[in-house]
Amino acid sequence: MSEVVFQTSLQDEQLCCERGRVDFDFNLILVPVTLIFFLVWLLDKFVLKQRANKGRDQENFVITWAYDFWPVLAVVLILRSFLYEPFNIPSDSMVPTLETGDFILVNKFDYGVRLPIVNAKVIDVGEPKRGEVIVFRYPPQPTISYIKRVVGLPGDHIQFKAGQLTINGKQIAKVATEFKRDKDQLETPTVYYFKETLGEHQHLIRYLDGRNPLAEQFQFAQLKGAEALVPFVAKANNVFIQSNGQDWEVTVPKGQYFAMGDNRDQSADSRFWGFVPEANLTGRAFYIWMHKEPGFNLPSFGRNGKID
Repeated sequence: MSEVVFQTSLQDEQLCCERGRVDFDFNLILVPVTLIFFLVWLLDKFVLKQRANKGRDQENFVITWAYDFWPVLAVVLILRSFLYEPFNIPSDSMVPTLETGDFILVNKFDYGVRLPIVNAKVIDVGEPKRGEVIVFRYPPQPTISYIKRVVGLPGDHIQFKAGQLTINGKQIAKVATEFKRDKDQLETPTVYYFKETLGEHQHLIRYLDGRNPLAEQFQFAQLKGAEALVPFVAKANNVFIQSNGQDWEVTVPKGQYFAMGDNRDQSADSRFWGFVPEANLTGRAFYIWMHKEPGFNLPSFGRNGKID
């Protein structure tokens, strides 16, 4: 297997925010700029008093900016940090639930109120539930945001055997279903869809006929002699090796979550790089508000709706 073929077999699920990629935290700019303008406003309000004595047209331009911008920036900071944040989906790892080009809203307070930049929880509000679609900081590189579906909760024992997902000894319902997606015509392997039920959430998952990305990556890692590329589930215990890469099982530690993409054969997720720490959670994805295909295409709103 060539390196190019392998790398294109999995979708990169790095999230983009509305203004660009999330491998740069916008709050690193927003927080200090808001604070600086607020301090300038305070300084003029109670010490310099240029606005009061000279008027808007005669004051220093920095003071004008402070009066004009800090309230707006403060509102944006509060909305983005504690309430809702927009993101853009740049890959197909969550197909068919989320498509490349979807613009989504993420609820920032469902899993606790967190301080911007450091992401430290200050108020405990709630925890992720099985089946919810979550945004989190990618554990190997926390400056990047990922989006996946919660499969395993802390303490869960997860098994995948003969194509069947089992959690704590209970098989997860998976029913073959018909689903038409125009882009699937471009896929070489046959595409299969199943209706899966995780907790209170029923959603579609997608498989490619004859594909086993975990086994493919394991073989690729062996070929390259790169231990770091070996899938996480292959290192968790002997189940993966003994089944020739067909089966795997893990137990989710306390304070961690196991997350997977709905596009099961084209998603780099917890099966490959491990658990999601509670400290890395950003929020719950709950609404698609716009869709825009890459390139010079107009936005559309036909996909607007709740994310389940």
